[in-house]
Amino acid sequence: MEKIIIDENQFLRTISRISHEIIEKHQNLDNIVIVGIKRRGAELAELIKKKIAYLANVELPSIDLDITFYRDDLEYAESHSQMPTYSGASNFISIHNKEVILVDDVLYTGRTIRAALDALVDFGRAAKIELVIFVDRGHRELPIRADYVGKNVPTSRNEEVQVRTMKFDNCYEVALLSHTK
Repeated sequence: MEKIIIDENQFLRTISRISHEIIEKHQNLDNIVIVGIKRRGAELAELIKKKIAYLANVELPSIDLDITFYRDDLEYAESHSQMPTYSGASNFISIHNKEVILVDDVLYTGRTIRAALDALVDFGRAAKIELVIFVDRGHRELPIRADYVGKNVPTSRNEEVQVRTMKFDNCYEVALLSHTK
């Protein structure tokens, strides 16, 4: 069973709201680097980057970050498929003494964010890291919370949240899927 919980209009308004919040929180955007976690987090980061460029007339440097080999659950996630492919980061930007805005689509256990924090060490020592999450669904296993949240969606463990983006799904929406056991 599937239910659309964020349609395209709400999706784009959420990107706009998060972009406004980032601009409001930072007096100066000169020291910010935006980092999107591949795959959909990177596309969301690009949307936020474009919206900030439009609103504040500032082009933020950005990185699309692949966290594949930083995950602590790789052996479980990949046990039934081929070896994972690591595509690295889109480019190398030093984040040393920069304020990093890390972007991902869904916050669930927190393990993806922990892996991203480990991966970011390869880019330098950030002055500060803030987290943007499009949908926070709860069920944390690690003490991680987002600084900017698009929508909080309480879920059960037999539900799945899918953030769908134009690049990967040909639409902007968020679906809640219920799986029966």
